[in-house]
Amino acid sequence: MAKALVLIEQKEGNIKKASLEVVATLKANGYQVSTICFGDNLSGSSSKLASQAGDQGAETLYLVNDSSLKFYQPDTYKETIAKSFAEGGYTLIAGAATALVKDLFPTLAIKLEAGLVTDCIDFKTEGSSVVVKRPNLAGKYFTTVKVKSPKAALSLRPNVFKLQAPSGKAANIVEQSAAKDSTKTKVAAVEGNTQSARPDLTEAERIVSGGRSLKSGENFKILEELADAIGAAVGASRAAVDAGFVPHGMQVGQTGKTVNPNLYIACGISGAIQHLAGMKTSKIIVAINTDPEAPIFQKADYGAIGDLFQVVPALTQEFKKLLSQG
Repeated sequence: MAKALVLIEQKEGNIKKASLEVVATLKANGYQVSTICFGDNLSGSSSKLASQAGDQGAETLYLVNDSSLKFYQPDTYKETIAKSFAEGGYTLIAGAATALVKDLFPTLAIKLEAGLVTDCIDFKTEGSSVVVKRPNLAGKYFTTVKVKSPKAALSLRPNVFKLQAPSGKAANIVEQSAAKDSTKTKVAAVEGNTQSARPDLTEAERIVSGGRSLKSGENFKILEELADAIGAAVGASRAAVDAGFVPHGMQVGQTGKTVNPNLYIACGISGAIQHLAGMKTSKIIVAINTDPEAPIFQKADYGAIGDLFQVVPALTQEFKKLLSQG
């Protein structure tokens, strides 16, 4: 049986759903799956992490708990994973297609001499080879890639792959030391609202996004009220980010984050190609815009031609009413 190692990301002692999707997918495709997790305060949550990973089919959880790992450290991650990968006899390293993995995996693949394919939306095996599908040119066409190298490195797009029914089995915890001898760079701080109670954009099932029509960062509060009512994340177009309304971490699009929620509500977003590249695979798209000719309506499943400052608060109130009845 082929062996795979999955880099899992955790937040406040819980494994992110996108990472669990990777574990479940590899297990469903016949791999013996192990996981590796980094952090600076994992001792108290180790049992929960092992249970969450085990529920999706992981047999082992390498726990790298070190005071130097409060923030993501690329060199330490690379060297530690490479050591575990080699010692464990793994042929595949995988993770969710997050900002962290997008930064880490190219250099990690070089270190492992592994074939790298990113942002995969389909996965299967043919004999000893991995076969994946990925979008190209912002989703204008798709490529099926067969990895023929003995080792492979893959990132899987969040919210595309399914979780499995919980197995009830916990992964076996193995304490792993962090490799520090070759550290060349160090992340000392992370700016931005990292403590938001809202879900991460890349793994959110519902997203409310705003464009330049919001006119100011202060006006994003009406989107936040709608998002909080339905348990959604808040995103933005490049125009809103370039105008300084919100930070780049909220940007959805070709030069921002690629999202794949069940529901995407675009408020005051025209639907430029750059933005569509990051969200057009959303299951249901709702557009709110005063311009009936806006390109976003060509991709939307539902549309409201009107002023977002009137439509969004009305939607918020209706959602609150519906949810209070449930």
